[in-house]
Amino acid sequence: MPPSTPPGVQAPLPTALARPRRVRGLVNEVMESLAGQIRDGLIQPGAKLPSESEIMARFDVSRTVVREAISQLQANKLVETHHGVGTFALAPQPTENFQIAQVDLATVSDVIQVLELRISLETEAAGLAAQRRTAHNLEAMQAMLDAFAQALASDSDAVPSDFQFHMEVARATGNRHFADLMTYLGTMIIPRTRVNTASSAPEGRSVYLQRVHGEHENIFNAIRNQDAEAARAAMRTHLSNSKERLKKSQTQSN
Repeated sequence: MPPSTPPGVQAPLPTALARPRRVRGLVNEVMESLAGQIRDGLIQPGAKLPSESEIMARFDVSRTVVREAISQLQANKLVETHHGVGTFALAPQPTENFQIAQVDLATVSDVIQVLELRISLETEAAGLAAQRRTAHNLEAMQAMLDAFAQALASDSDAVPSDFQFHMEVARATGNRHFADLMTYLGTMIIPRTRVNTASSAPEGRSVYLQRVHGEHENIFNAIRNQDAEAARAAMRTHLSNSKERLKKSQTQSN
């Protein structure tokens, strides 16, 4: 364990960090170096940071760079500045990871809020998929369309193939973060797993699911044709339709 700095005592800057490599900008270099020392315990909570002049000399940067770096540390709640006294380290706070738990999908209103998130996320994903899709991506999406049609023929709810179709669109972006987020959300993002929209649809369950299937085909065709704007529009229409169907079911139940 590295030796800690007693509270109230000015923390030294290691000479090895005196002139960091300028790769991501001077402000980020200074801020990340100081933040790392605070998080690693090299600068203890309550310890006074070196003066602006000392940081300027050690990192060979201007006063403006130092002040901007300190401002970022303040924004991240890693330091606090007492005017006329100095800047002091704070105890790092644990980060709160984003999550959507089962309890967050307890009502129709909750499911609508998740759909609004999906509209933003998946509309852009569809556009990127149209620009970047490969033959393999198209085969995977077509397989999910076929699975959805087979589920309809066997009177199934088609939830697995519905979700996997959206997953394949996310994968076709070539950006793993889209697929990672979809994997995290899982099948609970399909509204009919939370609310019985298919069975309660005025036109009947089968017609409802056929319409969903048709909307998927519209998305697929736009992606296959590499028409990014049409793909975005088709995805937005599909998810917006789901949102409107949920709103109607909510109104009918009230």
